[in-house]
Amino acid sequence: MKKIPQVRDAIRRQPRYIPPAEGRAGKLRLDFNENTKGCSPAVLRALAKLTPDRLSMYPEYVATTRRLARSFGVRPEEMVLTNGVDDALHLLCDTFVDPRSRVVLCEPTFSMYRFYAELANAKIITLRYGAAMNFPLEDALDALRPGKSAPQIFFLANPNNPTGTLVSAKSLARMLKASLRTVIVVDEAYTEFSGLSIIRWIRRFPNLVVLRTFSKAAGLAGLRLGCIFANPKLISFLKSAASPFSVNTAALVAAEAAIRDLRTIRSYVAEVTRAREEFTKALDQLGITSYPSAANFVLVDFGESGPQLIRKLEQRGILLRDRGMEFGRRGFARVSIGTRPEMRRLIRAIKQIR
Repeated sequence: MKKIPQVRDAIRRQPRYIPPAEGRAGKLRLDFNENTKGCSPAVLRALAKLTPDRLSMYPEYVATTRRLARSFGVRPEEMVLTNGVDDALHLLCDTFVDPRSRVVLCEPTFSMYRFYAELANAKIITLRYGAAMNFPLEDALDALRPGKSAPQIFFLANPNNPTGTLVSAKSLARMLKASLRTVIVVDEAYTEFSGLSIIRWIRRFPNLVVLRTFSKAAGLAGLRLGCIFANPKLISFLKSAASPFSVNTAALVAAEAAIRDLRTIRSYVAEVTRAREEFTKALDQLGITSYPSAANFVLVDFGESGPQLIRKLEQRGILLRDRGMEFGRRGFARVSIGTRPEMRRLIRAIKQIR
């Protein structure tokens, strides 16, 4: 067998990320926190107007950045566009994390935080959500103590995926003040559903970085567009480490169309919020435990029969995300919230299977 070139140890140790199975089209996709209704019709109209010469050119970012910045209430120099939030996390680790830098995570959480930190050979400090899926604020403040061992980055999803936990603005302020040496990254991928955003705080706290995405409420997961927000000095460093053309032209066009039709996004968020409330009440009537969520998904404990239930639902064309391995026992699933008719279909299927 021929020898291959030497590969970094961090890559050899890294388990491969397994995305959802192929062939999800046409099924009830409640497994990946996607928008189940799809993007705004305005997005489709804008994409249909793309011309061959526009697609044959490298993308230009200044005009789109200016328009998106106005929509988010920030200045253009306070943001940078990325190829989804995954690209943003990669860029943050490339910019701030040296080998053996300390990175703090509160798990279970979005797996890509650990993924990119491990690729950077960081030393990971792990906190844990409690049994009631509450955020361990005092442990977080302790981990952020100033000193030689202060972490380089603290990654925090707010609301958190998969627990649905929302850390309050007051608690976030305490964390940001605890150690100005630590870059605190607040991932607001689900902020449209929670109603809480601290994006304007980037002018108060020089160590704050906020992430946003067009993959969830806006329904543009297939086009991959994320945003990083921070004070201009941090943004300039991030731009120095970024690839020059990481975001494609179609994503730029779609994002601009999406922010021109915020009514569609708000309508979808309102529908999901109502569906989430109705769904959790139905689960309670069935004696199934779910946890309070501020996002477009709910963490559900189906008990020991959970894996079997998830398999049977898949046979009926309904996809949920099994998250049992992250909680130390079987039965936990993350259920994305779709429309009320979609969630009623899920409840009917659960009743029939049980």
